[in-house]
Amino acid sequence: MTKIVNHWIGGKAVEGTSGSFGPVTDPATGEVTTQVAFASVEEVDAAVAAARDAFATWGQSSLAQRTSILFRFRALLDAHRDEIAELITAEHGKVHSDALGEVARGLEIVDLACGINVQLKGELSTQVASRVDVAAIRQPLGVVVGITPFNFPAMVPMWMFPLAIACGNTFVLKPSEKDPSAAVRLAELLAEAGLPDGVFNVVHGDKVAVDRLLEHPDVRAVSFVGSTPIARHIHTTASANGKRVQALGGAKNHMLVLPDADLDAAADAAVSAAYGSAGERCMAISAVVAVGSIGDELVDKIRERAEKIKIGPGNDPASEMGPLITAAHRDKVASYVEGAAAEGAEVVLDGTGHTVEGFEDGHWIGISLLDKVPTGAKAYQDEIFGPVLCVLRVDTYEDGVALINASPFGNGTAIFTRDGGAARRFQLEIEAGMVGVNVPIPVPVGYHSFGGWKDSLFGDHHIYGNDGTHFYTRGKVVTTRWPDPADAPAGVDLGFPRNH
Repeated sequence: MTKIVNHWIGGKAVEGTSGSFGPVTDPATGEVTTQVAFASVEEVDAAVAAARDAFATWGQSSLAQRTSILFRFRALLDAHRDEIAELITAEHGKVHSDALGEVARGLEIVDLACGINVQLKGELSTQVASRVDVAAIRQPLGVVVGITPFNFPAMVPMWMFPLAIACGNTFVLKPSEKDPSAAVRLAELLAEAGLPDGVFNVVHGDKVAVDRLLEHPDVRAVSFVGSTPIARHIHTTASANGKRVQALGGAKNHMLVLPDADLDAAADAAVSAAYGSAGERCMAISAVVAVGSIGDELVDKIRERAEKIKIGPGNDPASEMGPLITAAHRDKVASYVEGAAAEGAEVVLDGTGHTVEGFEDGHWIGISLLDKVPTGAKAYQDEIFGPVLCVLRVDTYEDGVALINASPFGNGTAIFTRDGGAARRFQLEIEAGMVGVNVPIPVPVGYHSFGGWKDSLFGDHHIYGNDGTHFYTRGKVVTTRWPDPADAPAGVDLGFPRNH
């Protein structure tokens, strides 16, 4: 019998009533293993209503109450990390170690939320005028929404909801319909930790559910991670409906390799950052920019390493890379490699015909490496979101920076060099939100914020860290004057006489 994934509303599982379902596939076998219920407008409204009703008390709850629940949730998440990783592998396809890493990165933000009392401290200025004090405080918004992508079905929701509920908001999550089970398991663990009913809700669905969340009058803020076209739509639509928005879009992350770099270290980093999680991550390195005469040697080193990657089912401990999420996505990724030569690129490795014995119906694609890629090629211009690495050649550092800055994306970038002066210039001159120096995937730790520039971010706030706390709260300034007790009528006083 096919598994059904239902909604989580008001602290319990709620069967879908719309009659609309979406298929969830095991990417390693191509088999549909699960049906996920798609929410109607009425079901979305029910989730928002549950969150709105819960906010009446949760928004007034103490910091101690909120953080004690989050501490219990963290312990449960830690105890169940293998189980959640298995759910991720079964529906996304990534290898188990990668799925475990995803849970660990989500735990970082739970850690941050457990210490939210430090982030929510206000400010006080006394005696700004005679007997006048001014205090600045931060308060929760109300009902907030998270719309999250398929590539990190546990981590990206945990970039949002722990901070949101720690700040006193209530939350409605619309996870990807391609791998929804991890989100529901997180909801169950939150309930087990003692989170009151309605504080965290999950609704599954498609455009119907998303559009209703974007326009719902009771939703105060929307967090989104996904592709740039959808991020732009989310930002435009939710903003037009008066909501606060942080919408993280796509990427084309570059790695600039200078002639003085350790080429073995650079090749290791390029392979790890390009092909980890089958390239299905917004911080993957998808373009290596080789400066000067090192291009041929660097490409050879990348090819040697890439050819050794073991591709197989995510639940096989020997596998280093799993399949892509769907057959349609696999075919789209393959199309960039198949058309690369006609656009002037040199195809060094072509993974489009790769299959895995015994799993021939899985969504497989092998490692692809494209060299001397023109900047006008689609493989360079588009976010491929698969295991395809483009190598571009430039003559100088300045040419490399100009090439990277010309990209419409500005999510993450990296430089590999032994030259501290060049690295310092790069940090200041490059137009991207996250920069690595000899670090290929510069994802910030939980207490620093994550976010890009240009077409990689729509909205004013990055996600998690201090920006996350500010996004999920709004400031209030209170100016107070109290009469001095000495000015009050003396009345009866049986104590010692005043002598000052």
